[in-house]
Amino acid sequence: MDASYEGKALDHFDLLVIGSGPSGRRAAIQAAKLDSSVLVVERGRRVGGVSVHTGTIPSKTIRETALNLSGWRERGFYGRSYRVKKDITAGDLRERLHKTLNHEIEVLEHQFARNKVATLRGEARFVDPHTVEVESEGGETQRFTADTFMIAVGTQPFRPDYVPFDGKRIFDSDEILELPELPRTMAVIGAGVIGVEYASIFNSLDVKVTLVEPRQTMLDFIDDDILDDFTYDLRDRGVAMRFGQKVEAVKRVGDGCEIVLEGGRKVQAQMVLFAAGRMGSTDRLGLDAAGLSADHRGRLSVNPKTLQTAVPHIYAAGDVIGFPSLASTSMEQGRIAACHALSKPTHQPPEFFPYGIYSVPEISTVGMSEKEVLERDIPYEVGVARLRETSRGHIMGLNSGMLKLLFSIKTRRLLGCHIVGEGATELIHIGQAVLNLKGTLEYFVENTFNYPTLAEAYKIAALDAYNRMSATKVAEVSDMPAQ
Repeated sequence: MDASYEGKALDHFDLLVIGSGPSGRRAAIQAAKLDSSVLVVERGRRVGGVSVHTGTIPSKTIRETALNLSGWRERGFYGRSYRVKKDITAGDLRERLHKTLNHEIEVLEHQFARNKVATLRGEARFVDPHTVEVESEGGETQRFTADTFMIAVGTQPFRPDYVPFDGKRIFDSDEILELPELPRTMAVIGAGVIGVEYASIFNSLDVKVTLVEPRQTMLDFIDDDILDDFTYDLRDRGVAMRFGQKVEAVKRVGDGCEIVLEGGRKVQAQMVLFAAGRMGSTDRLGLDAAGLSADHRGRLSVNPKTLQTAVPHIYAAGDVIGFPSLASTSMEQGRIAACHALSKPTHQPPEFFPYGIYSVPEISTVGMSEKEVLERDIPYEVGVARLRETSRGHIMGLNSGMLKLLFSIKTRRLLGCHIVGEGATELIHIGQAVLNLKGTLEYFVENTFNYPTLAEAYKIAALDAYNRMSATKVAEVSDMPAQ
């Protein structure tokens, strides 16, 4: 990385950003566009952060590669034995991954260069609230001061002592990208977003997967109907679920692994992926010297509107501040923080943003779930469409997937949109737009959708709700006393 910066001294900057993931790069570029001097410090070999190198982009690239090479999308027509490539290897997955990552990094490096953002490779730590020391890989150190700082260091996998990680049979969610071979069987510990994504991805490659979770449920923030549909699909494909039992031990046994669950039950697998949580990468930042402290998960607390930490000129954004830990929201947090730090006007993001889970099949949601609507005591109606009901779904050979819409009976406004199935993370943006623009049931009923498309499911679901709401109105009128 190039540390040059035209016209500015290299020891002081208007904004110093630690980390070059989604929030860090968005903050840096936004500040540079506001004519501020910016330095981005990245400890990785190349810019991009966790999102580019081990998180968002890699897992989604592996997913796409798995679906393409396995012929997954065509099996609805040609049967479960259909394959595009007969013998898929771990090398096949990495080939596409490396091409994608190189492209992402080149785009980011070009953005930094075009906007005159200085970058420096090294590990940063605070010396005092206004000074950061950067140590290079060779041990050399440089000190920099700045008017404002942005901590955008992201997270790292939680690695408990009882798990003997070796990068050969037992992996964390970063190491899994370098697995030496595709296993016949795999156990995934942790049924959060990362665990569910990888469990379903490897299952699409015909790996026999067991999903282990100490809680009784998974993905609790997802609408119950969507989760039920997704769970049924996983079970139908042979994914075994061992929920409600804590993991007491993980062992290497011969050429494979053994997981000992609470109560003595054991799970045997050729490989284990431990994906039960991540920690903020703040342990070596020298937070004490800056007057800051992290919680037990390494996360920082911030003002949600300004992204300021307890030290006003030090901001934090992205996964290091916790929920929702999405690349999309992290980018917006970075932009907002940069504008506030430089005393520039900015608008807050809309109340509702989409949440995407890149499992197989995809899940995406925006707005309130049915449980949340009930808790708020809002009279509502539900409309549901099965993706197989659409002509496009039939053409694609879809056998599963659904779209669910929630509407207020009183105002007829859209309250929530929830999708599971092919293209869910793309389809959700229609619901997002209508929701944030305070649109009503009539938008979906009265507008024309391209035909044949999966988006037509919106109209089918809206008509489903409309028919029930119309029936309710008729009943109300007929129950009125005669005048």
